[in-house]
Amino acid sequence: MRPPSYRVLLRQRDVGHLLLSASLARLADRILTLVLVLYALARFHSPLLAGWIGFSAIAPGLLVSPLAGVLFDRVGSTAAIAVDMVCSAVCILAVTMLAVAGTDTTWSLCLLVTLHSLTKPLSSAGVRSLLPRLVTPEYYDRANALDTTIQATVELFGPALGGALFGLAGPVAAFTVIVILYAAAGTTLVRPAHRPTDPASRKPGVWLDATASIAYVLRHRSLRALALTYACYQVSWGILLVAVPVAVTRALGGAYGSVAVGIMWAISGLAGVIGALATGHLGAIGRERSIVAFGILGTALAIYPVSMSFGFAGLASGLALVGFFSGPIDVGVLTLRQRHTDPTWLGRAIAVSMSLNMSGLPIGSALGGVLSGWSPAAAFAAAAGACLIASAVAWAWLPLR
Repeated sequence: MRPPSYRVLLRQRDVGHLLLSASLARLADRILTLVLVLYALARFHSPLLAGWIGFSAIAPGLLVSPLAGVLFDRVGSTAAIAVDMVCSAVCILAVTMLAVAGTDTTWSLCLLVTLHSLTKPLSSAGVRSLLPRLVTPEYYDRANALDTTIQATVELFGPALGGALFGLAGPVAAFTVIVILYAAAGTTLVRPAHRPTDPASRKPGVWLDATASIAYVLRHRSLRALALTYACYQVSWGILLVAVPVAVTRALGGAYGSVAVGIMWAISGLAGVIGALATGHLGAIGRERSIVAFGILGTALAIYPVSMSFGFAGLASGLALVGFFSGPIDVGVLTLRQRHTDPTWLGRAIAVSMSLNMSGLPIGSALGGVLSGWSPAAAFAAAAGACLIASAVAWAWLPLR
């Protein structure tokens, strides 16, 4: 059967509502990621703090993600996503109020960012576990390509908007826009796209269910290989999230530096849209290992030496290549994970799998803060090295079929 067009997918029940909400939430997340780094650099003048803020924004949520997977099956993914939108809006509103009053400290910022992180798996894993429930398996390529394209589009507009808001209007305006986006994302979930299939009374205890989910992923050959591959790959992204703003703001400073960082990440996002759409058109089923392994290898070369050559032009070109390769990589990872996961474990397994996959991001962010304060070139070299390890792991351990 020929896969449906993207227009047909968007017309299917609940798919449009889910992707609209995901788009707004991801846009808020991406703006926040950049704004927090810029705010730490501008307010506290510390690359090290910027790295630890990035760590605090991700790591706590990864630790509680198994519980998020259990919650999907007990209350439904839609309700879980809505809870995260409310909590995210409240936490960033508190950050905004402290910034307005000028009473924020490094500890208060880290605390609020940590609280914000705790509910993020509810939406990030919630969308990824809900989407395959709304389409049939033969349509996974197109659905995942559309999902990845939305993520890449967010990478296009999010950094540009965040850099412009921070550089031209200030941090308070940027934080306010983020709060509005989270609120809008919550209100678009107007239809109950997914309810729990079984009542909670018929399920084992929460902790037993969460432990079983972790055991399922760790025993699963494909999910285990994906976790190690993607975690190493995300180390490089975590480093870049700190190293790029540090390198650019040191060179340009002030508002110009913030805007330039946003533009460079926007170029990367545009390239990611092209890469994701091309992969969705060509198809990834049966070729996931090659797509992921060679995509990550290309990312390593794009980070170093390309990004470190020819000044700002080289950096922009390298980030564009990083974004382009991220499209095929993400489509391959999503398709492989969905095809190899037992449908009865989908929500719980994806929550745990995503947390393991993303575990490299906070590590990379903290490492990027340390290395960028010493030498941005060393940070970029470390990011490329992480990709080389990830590519080797993908080729050696990801299943061929």
